[in-house]
Amino acid sequence: MDFSLPYTEEQERFRQEVRAWFNDNIPQAMRAPVDPNDYDEELYSFWRGVHKKLAAKGWLFPTYPKEYGGGSLTPDHEAILQEEFRLSRAFPDGHRGYTNNVILPALLVWATEEQKQKFLVPILTAEKVAFQGFTEPQSGADLANIQSRAVRDGDDWILTGQKVFIGGHGDPDLLYCPMMTDTDAPRHRNLGYFMVPVPTPGLELKRMNLIHGQLNFFIFFDNVRIPGDHLIGGDHQGWQVAGSTLEQEHGGRGQAAPADDNVEALVSYVQRTIRDGVSLGKDPVVQQAAMDAYIDFRRNSLLALRTFWMYTNRTEVTYEGNVSSVHGRESSLRNVIRVRDVYGMYALLGAKDPFAPHGGEQEVNQRGRAGQNHAGGSTNIAKVVLARRIGISRTKERPAPTPATATSYGG
Repeated sequence: MDFSLPYTEEQERFRQEVRAWFNDNIPQAMRAPVDPNDYDEELYSFWRGVHKKLAAKGWLFPTYPKEYGGGSLTPDHEAILQEEFRLSRAFPDGHRGYTNNVILPALLVWATEEQKQKFLVPILTAEKVAFQGFTEPQSGADLANIQSRAVRDGDDWILTGQKVFIGGHGDPDLLYCPMMTDTDAPRHRNLGYFMVPVPTPGLELKRMNLIHGQLNFFIFFDNVRIPGDHLIGGDHQGWQVAGSTLEQEHGGRGQAAPADDNVEALVSYVQRTIRDGVSLGKDPVVQQAAMDAYIDFRRNSLLALRTFWMYTNRTEVTYEGNVSSVHGRESSLRNVIRVRDVYGMYALLGAKDPFAPHGGEQEVNQRGRAGQNHAGGSTNIAKVVLARRIGISRTKERPAPTPATATSYGG
């Protein structure tokens, strides 16, 4: 079966334009390394500048509104850009830029026009980087159990508390954080959603040394004062604003060009590797493992593409994104096991080992998967959300508003 997407001649000309731009502007030595831990200060500084140039061309966030710094381009343009970004190793970890982009839907839906100019425009133009500050030490995936406090003081807010596992390259310019604003209000009605400038007096960021590297922070708020206009939505609407963020984090926007480099590398490895004078692909057990991995990947691609088509055509996404989220979480774990079964110990050789297949790409993925399936609320939370959306839970749930359903904007 051919899974490739058809493109028009005009779209292919656009692809050649993008590819030529990268070839002319990005030296090979400045492409993103296989291991994100090798992403040094020189690379970070270089790509901060490149992202601004991409944003000026409308390529960084192609389908977001031009008046806020996006490109106002079509979903097909986004698919082409995503494919070329991947081939050019334009971004670390496959992310677009350094910002955690799930903030964008919440700002489009809930921010005032003044707040969009203050926060959304600098993010879309790559002038500022925003990190997500949701998880707390005591609550884990239970976002409704946030304990960090926001107390009004005149026109300002005073923030106290802790966040943990806040990830990203470099240092952020903004943190977006739900905080408890009313200790007497019930769950889901007791939070505010704040944009916190970095640096700010009383705010401390400390790197964490985790199995997948040092790309995460502890965040400490010690009487951090921020202006009143840094509250997005009402002071009891933080859960609802966060919901617009979580819709995307739980798969509700889909993907323009789903890809899995590790599965594609696995198939190539099986085809090309010779062991004891025989092609590895001749082994029926290895064949089955590679085939199952490829089917899982392609199945998930179709689910993500369906959601992306629905989102960009302004069709309400209910359970579809969560189906893709749950399947992707579980299939990715199945596939890292298959990779270990096929590669053996070679799957655990890092980027600096000369015998590492694919420059160590498999080892980076093995290490990252150890904790990544807890991100975005964990697999169990994703299953609960899915159950509520398809009507087999004791409670039912409708999706939070997104730019596809709540405003005239795309994105």
